[in-house]
Amino acid sequence: MLKLSDTFLKGRRLETMVENQTSYTLKNAAMHVFETHEQAEKVLLEFSQPVLASMIEGKKIMHLRDYESFDFLPGESLVLPANETMCIDFPEAKSKNPTRCLAMAISEEKIKNVLQFMNESITKDDEKEWSLMDYNFHFVNDPGIFQILQRLLFLFSENHPSKDFFVDNMLRELIIRILQTNERKIYTSSQMSINSNNRLSYVIRYIREHLDEPLNVEDLSKKAYMSPSHFYRVFKNELGISPIEFINNERIKLATGLLQNPRLSIKDIYMRCGFESRSYFNRVFKNRQQLSPGEYQAKVKTIRYS
Repeated sequence: MLKLSDTFLKGRRLETMVENQTSYTLKNAAMHVFETHEQAEKVLLEFSQPVLASMIEGKKIMHLRDYESFDFLPGESLVLPANETMCIDFPEAKSKNPTRCLAMAISEEKIKNVLQFMNESITKDDEKEWSLMDYNFHFVNDPGIFQILQRLLFLFSENHPSKDFFVDNMLRELIIRILQTNERKIYTSSQMSINSNNRLSYVIRYIREHLDEPLNVEDLSKKAYMSPSHFYRVFKNELGISPIEFINNERIKLATGLLQNPRLSIKDIYMRCGFESRSYFNRVFKNRQQLSPGEYQAKVKTIRYS
């Protein structure tokens, strides 16, 4: 989970309880941190440049044009085009448990320069040229993207004469990693675009609706009317990850939300998410969130009651 430094929290000014904005602007990008300290609905937000929005704390419900509404949770990011209007609900925001989100607006010129660099230096598996990312791309941050975002939070707020240079280098790596992640097509249900037929779409909906139950390739392949080996190949070709990786990603997204409920024990949570043992749950969760479930739950509790 991304963390705001004590220096940032002490230095910023709270002028409004809904989407209070702290901004830092450099040559090729601007970093905005938004904080909401009370429940709110239908808050509109728009940027004049492409933006990477990353949840830090709390929960938002996002309403985007032409897409179904979805929960936006810590550890997730969303790529939006310039001039895209977001309509946002804050169902759980409180003064002691605020919702916080990082928005990194990046110049289109910078993105084009990185694309040119990638096409000159990084060969795609299909040998085609790299192109602009799919906007409204919603994904779970991998460790590399998480570390870059945490570093950018520090760099933008640091008073250093060379920070424009430092940030520019980090932005290039961030754009490359996002484009590579986008290439793997890890989409939410509202963005899922399956090229084969409705059998795979049905299986994906089934997985999301039965995360608390045992799920394995053999049973899922029967629901898709495919052999296990053919199902595995089709699934990985369409989504860029194996069925088990997809299931674990969905279970961790569910667990991240449940861990913010102080009335639930970790055992309750891993069982609701379909993990057979706490040790396996701990390992998968920490691999994706850089914290163990217990550490994550303790951090949420500390923030809530601080």
